[in-house]
Amino acid sequence: MIRILIVFFFFINFIVQGQQADYVDFKKAKAAIVFGDLSKKEVGGTITYEFEILQNTDSVYVDAVGFSEIKYVLDETIVGSLYNGKHLIIKHPFKANTNHKVTIAWKTSPKKAMYFIDWDFEEGNKQIWTQGQGKYTSNWLPSFDDMSEKVEFDLSIEFDKNYQVIANGKLTNQQINESTITWHYDMQKPMSSYLVAVAIGKYKKRVETSKSGIPLEMYYYPEDSLKFEPTYRYTKRMFDFLEEEIGVPYPWQNYKQVPVKDFLYAGMENTSTTIFADSFVIDSIAFVDKNYVNVNAHELAHQWFGNLVTETSGTHHWLQEGFATYYALLAEKEAFGEDYYYWQLYEYAQELLEQDRLGQSTSLLDPKSSSATFYKKGAWVLHMLREQVGDKAFKTAVKDYLLKYQFKNVETDDFISEVEKASEQDLKGFVKNYLVDIEFFKDRLIEFSTKIYENQRNKNDILSCRSHLVSSEVYNEWDLIFGSMDDFYRVDFFERSLADSSINRNHLIKGVLNSKDIKVRQAIAINLTEIPSELREDYETLLNDKSYITIEKALFNLWLNFTQERNKYLVKTKELQGFSDKNIRILWLALALVTEGFEPENKKQYFDELTNYTNPKYNFEIRQNAFLYLQQINGCSEVCIENLKQATTHHSWQFSKFAKVMLEQINTYKK
Repeated sequence: MIRILIVFFFFINFIVQGQQADYVDFKKAKAAIVFGDLSKKEVGGTITYEFEILQNTDSVYVDAVGFSEIKYVLDETIVGSLYNGKHLIIKHPFKANTNHKVTIAWKTSPKKAMYFIDWDFEEGNKQIWTQGQGKYTSNWLPSFDDMSEKVEFDLSIEFDKNYQVIANGKLTNQQINESTITWHYDMQKPMSSYLVAVAIGKYKKRVETSKSGIPLEMYYYPEDSLKFEPTYRYTKRMFDFLEEEIGVPYPWQNYKQVPVKDFLYAGMENTSTTIFADSFVIDSIAFVDKNYVNVNAHELAHQWFGNLVTETSGTHHWLQEGFATYYALLAEKEAFGEDYYYWQLYEYAQELLEQDRLGQSTSLLDPKSSSATFYKKGAWVLHMLREQVGDKAFKTAVKDYLLKYQFKNVETDDFISEVEKASEQDLKGFVKNYLVDIEFFKDRLIEFSTKIYENQRNKNDILSCRSHLVSSEVYNEWDLIFGSMDDFYRVDFFERSLADSSINRNHLIKGVLNSKDIKVRQAIAINLTEIPSELREDYETLLNDKSYITIEKALFNLWLNFTQERNKYLVKTKELQGFSDKNIRILWLALALVTEGFEPENKKQYFDELTNYTNPKYNFEIRQNAFLYLQQINGCSEVCIENLKQATTHHSWQFSKFAKVMLEQINTYKK
């Protein structure tokens, strides 16, 4: 009997590694999801799949990883629970061209893909959210790891009535129970399982409507109403632009965006429901330095490129990330202008060339390529392709490609063949040279990016601007002379001018400090760490700028350079918080603690506040900042160390790695 089971599971594993899609087509799913003990991360429920058998087979399977309980009922009569820890195996002599239903009941405490935030604490921002891509939805919901298995998922979720529940599709009903609400969401089109999404938390929302009539639902925390506009700025404008630019109507019933605490990435393009890191929830001052616009546009573009058409494998990952990066850049071009677009392309090129210098360049079709390759090289390839075939052919090809392969899986040849048809060009050489050949692409990238930079130099009359700096004795007309130059090139021009020995450095800096040029003033705060005493008063004006990066850098540099003025700088910046990671406040606390004679009666209060920011109730960005400064001032107490130990188990691998390294450093220092 044991031998028979071993042979059977070997056979099942062989089938699993093959293409189950050749034998069965799962079409629809209706799930009823419930939660148990949230401190134990318990989730379960039932899900019913409708499927069609394409070829005779003696079994089909559903992916389900590490479930504590799972069983099924096939066609309302046949009961089974054959489970190997990864797959629920439905054994039955299935015949081709027959239709079936299987209802699966399950319970699990997922180790990944569904995250339970702050349920272990009385305080905190209690949430539940999912991340399927790279983690697999099958860790919490019986589903399919194979991206080619596309299913229409309808989710019903019961939860505490004090919370909002958001999922893919359209909310069709809210069933009010005694202490809970059951939220019913309906999807009308199929998608890959990794795009299934659930987000639960305390939210409010505002809704706008696109030109085409699509509801745009934007969620925010109740306390963040003043941050709504800067966070979601340009959303409707970019949505309308992308529908027109892509030429294919948005394919889903609505579009929702939900910020969550301690998200794994910047954002994730779940079908109709983007989840993004709440560190992008910003006020109007933060918008200058860090905003959600690019992430917003990128995840929106994925609704077509990734969700409507999905890669067959990692070899073709650029069809998702390269396209999303390129179309996000086009959306930003529409919002910020052509100069912004070309400067970003130039910056992407510099990153790719640096990657090449380090010997890390790869083919765009290498599934092990870096994110820079998939995203930024992919965007550059599309820019170059459009240059070669022309706007009309490019846009026609993209439209035909999306319509031909909608709700299906694609490879690079599928897209290229549509471009060849639309342009009447043979693109085999283009594919070889730009997608595969590393050296050819690098040479062309240098050529294209140099041309971009030189065009902007000529447009902004760089030589004339430089002559002003060389000949002028007093730089009190920076805004007048350079005001017409684009932001990005002004900063670049200033940084290059600092290194120019023919230009009076102090006069240049004084001229910028007397200007209203917020970005170039920020460049001074970042680059000028040793402040000449004759520029002190001018430099101090940086503390008044509407930029959290500028204030943070200026505060530290002034504190470091002018010890006799430290109390003055601390008093001036005492009430500032900065970004959502409290960059200014946490720096301020560290400086206040080590500044001799500054408010000695409040030292304990400030130390306790800084230590408290290491607590798990705060976002990991806040905690990491607090840990770093406490380590630098040798102030990581027992409370800090306990919170650091807890951080080593955090679901964000970057943060947990940081915590492990710091804990090791502290232990080594103690020895």
